Amino acid sequence: MTSNSSDAATLSTKNEATGLGTFGGVFTPSILTILGVIMYLRFGWVVGQVGLPATLLIVTIATSITFLTALSISAIATDKVVRAGGAYYMISRSLGIETGGAVGIPLYFAQALSVALYTIGFAESVRLVYPNSPIVVVALITTVLVTALALASADIAIKAQYVIMAAIALSLLALFFGHNVVPDPSDADNFENIERVGFWAVFAVFFPAVTGIMSGVNMSGELKDPIRSIPRGTLAAGGVGYLIYMAIPFVLTMRTPTASQALLNPDLMVMKRIAIFGHWKIDTIILGVWGATLSSAIGSILGAPRILQALARDNILPSSLRWLGKGNGPTDDPRLGTLFTLGIVLTVVSLGSLDAIAPVLSMFFLTTYMVLNVAAGLEGFLQSPSFRPTFRVHWSLSMLGALGCIAVMFLINPVATIAALIIVGLIYFWLERRQIESTWGDVRQGVWMTLVRTALLNIDDDTDPKNWRPHLLVLSGTPTKRWYLIEMARSFTHNRGLITVASILPSGSRSIAQQEKAQLTLRDFLDRKGIQAFAKIITADDPYVGSKQLLETYGMGPLVPNTVLLGDTEDLSPNSIERYCKTIRMCHDAKRNVIIYRDEISAAEAPPETLNPPMYGRDQKRRIDVWWGGLQSNG
Repeated sequence: MTSNSSDAATLSTKNEATGLGTFGGVFTPSILTILGVIMYLRFGWVVGQVGLPATLLIVTIATSITFLTALSISAIATDKVVRAGGAYYMISRSLGIETGGAVGIPLYFAQALSVALYTIGFAESVRLVYPNSPIVVVALITTVLVTALALASADIAIKAQYVIMAAIALSLLALFFGHNVVPDPSDADNFENIERVGFWAVFAVFFPAVTGIMSGVNMSGELKDPIRSIPRGTLAAGGVGYLIYMAIPFVLTMRTPTASQALLNPDLMVMKRIAIFGHWKIDTIILGVWGATLSSAIGSILGAPRILQALARDNILPSSLRWLGKGNGPTDDPRLGTLFTLGIVLTVVSLGSLDAIAPVLSMFFLTTYMVLNVAAGLEGFLQSPSFRPTFRVHWSLSMLGALGCIAVMFLINPVATIAALIIVGLIYFWLERRQIESTWGDVRQGVWMTLVRTALLNIDDDTDPKNWRPHLLVLSGTPTKRWYLIEMARSFTHNRGLITVASILPSGSRSIAQQEKAQLTLRDFLDRKGIQAFAKIITADDPYVGSKQLLETYGMGPLVPNTVLLGDTEDLSPNSIERYCKTIRMCHDAKRNVIIYRDEISAAEAPPETLNPPMYGRDQKRRIDVWWGGLQSNG
């Protein structure tokens, strides 16, 4: 406990000295990603397709979903210290390391390949101004320069984004203070060739414009005070983005009263024709597009390596890639991870196009939003004692956000949605099979606890025969010597009942701590043998007293063993036979079914490790005797 507190104090001191604030670390990258290329290239098309009222509705619905997600992020961020890894860190500490890894690995690739997507987009916009410029070469050079900026320092990269934000602000001012569009005869000609689409198709095109809220969260490890900065910066960016997106449709509608056909052209012409220009005849809209693509590329190249670093440190990545968890300098910059990411991005940029995988990348981002909403919703619904956020959000709002994310995913691209969910599922099962151990608890135990509590309170004390299930208490002694009893119990329950393997040790032979340790050892032994069973070890003066103690005390509420499985007694002395019969009588008086299993092969002759369990004792079984009470209509 002291060590953990010391580490936390050291981290806090380091962040206070070198970390980023709310405006620079969260608000700036988030708002620059929100105000992206879709605003410049497609917003006029959105207004032209559905009109002003429907556009405002689309903006409101889309922003509502991301706003609910921002609320969930704020709740999780104010509950615990959020370190490097952003969304991955939040999810893994809430829903478990398997869920965190299943979302974190695709999220890393989505962030990394987004760098390629944005630099290629920047190169294409450069070509609009300089038609002879080669797209791939410009994209490669831009990728290297953006990465060099990130390697120099996250603080320098953030300061560079201030310049980019100024360019975007200038383009918006040029748009808001622009002039009416002069009708062009070509507008009418192009209007007839443009396909009209429905409301939800237009919504699917616009929605990615509001999905930039994670850019600030990904910088969690660089923040002075993540608990304070993440909620304020994320919510402020979402609110400012919403106001801008609600204002632009009014401008576009007012400035094109007689030339609505121009809005339907999915290119730069509408905003360029509205906007005013500076004294140096600089095209402010082109500057805005460049700013949007470059800021998004910077945000992605800053975020992706930090996710990768967190994945490596949690042993999610294969052992050959653990070196990616190393950090450099006082701010623990992931320089090796940045260079690794650069290699991936350059390879993809060389291909020149991301059209095939771009839809799946969007689904990975939306999957992350959905899982964050689920995490916050479950924590709030279960009322976990350890979940005490200073920013409280009702669990129903988080679950509503999760449903909204799923709905939007299918609206945008059903095939890509299914592909993304399959990939996430495969990674989850891969991580689960690896059985990675974590040093933190997660919400899953709380889910099971809630289910168990609800189930126990709804189970009747007197189960009707139709729903009866065997709940066996196996008095096995030393399991390795009487393994056939455990095999019998498994065959009898057929994975439809419960098994408890119990051993009774002499009084004074074990302390309570030793008993608990022995139970864990027995449970691990059963797991290795593929037996789904509970383990219970007690001490008593003799086996009869121990059996009575188990029958009287073991269980919870109505969930108590209804069947006792015994082996045949090996001591044939009169006193032993009497106590053995007394045990059977006691089980009968306690209204427990009794199974007595006599096996012809001793454990010394055939230890369980050398036997094939399904074949064990098959040729030695002679007879099964059944004494059936036939009472209480159970026949």
